[in-house]
Amino acid sequence: MSVEDVGRALVDKKNPLKDRFRALFTLRNLGGNEAVDIISACFDDESALLKHELAYCLGQMQNPHAIPKLIEVLGDKSQEAMVRHEAGEALGAIGDPSAGATLKQFCDDPVVEVAETCQLALGRLDWLSQKALEEEKELPANPFNSVDPTPPTKVSSVDDLTRQLLNEDLSLFDRYRAMFSLRNMATKDSVLALAKGLKCSSALFRHEIAYVLGQLQHEACVEQLAENLRDINESSMVRHECAEALGSIATTEATNILHDYLKDQERVVRESCIVALDMSEYENSEQFQYADTYSKLKNGQTAVTS
Repeated sequence: MSVEDVGRALVDKKNPLKDRFRALFTLRNLGGNEAVDIISACFDDESALLKHELAYCLGQMQNPHAIPKLIEVLGDKSQEAMVRHEAGEALGAIGDPSAGATLKQFCDDPVVEVAETCQLALGRLDWLSQKALEEEKELPANPFNSVDPTPPTKVSSVDDLTRQLLNEDLSLFDRYRAMFSLRNMATKDSVLALAKGLKCSSALFRHEIAYVLGQLQHEACVEQLAENLRDINESSMVRHECAEALGSIATTEATNILHDYLKDQERVVRESCIVALDMSEYENSEQFQYADTYSKLKNGQTAVTS
């Protein structure tokens, strides 16, 4: 299937959101400037959830061709906070020093999630330029193939990493490093440690905790994710990520919880539940379309194309 064919499925606003998501993640895996251009053309969509995932995919593709569009989206105050945040994170994921000045400009943005994201992204650029070669050989491997906002830290015990994760006196960069080390351990104990982060003060941090729990796909954290999803006072960007994580976990309990929020007052939560239920369906089936399950694509696994 060609980039052009898949692109038509993404840009057609009449298509169901779940079909557009599968097209998006297939384009991400196909790669190339043409795929970047098609994805970049969709930031005028009405769905904040879709635009957030557009930016996520551009970051994961690590193609510098996307940088001008991501800078434009980050600076567009009419875009939703979760979309601007993801554009900033994508610039950090691409890792090109040319984005440094823009990221520095938005490190004091009045939207806290945007400011914190740009601080993290700038930290990643600094790490890539100063410490990556020195540290990379000593760091644990990432079994999820995702481009993360920070590197992990050196392997330590779950208890030590948990203390670092939850210590709000430390920088977000250092706490994220502990987060990704715990994720890479991929044990029940590390999952339960990560789930404690869902109660920390930063909405951005809670959102990223939910994301990594979705990558891990471990049923031990279903109730913790559900608790944040149920909280109508929780940030919508956190609730949406909790819903997607539940879709990745795909147990009967997780799926039943998602059905309860298909009519949520927040559009991004409703749409996340629709997409998450599609994840659950494909995680529990042997069916394939032009791409494997959305959750597998999001977690960096290879698309199945025809």
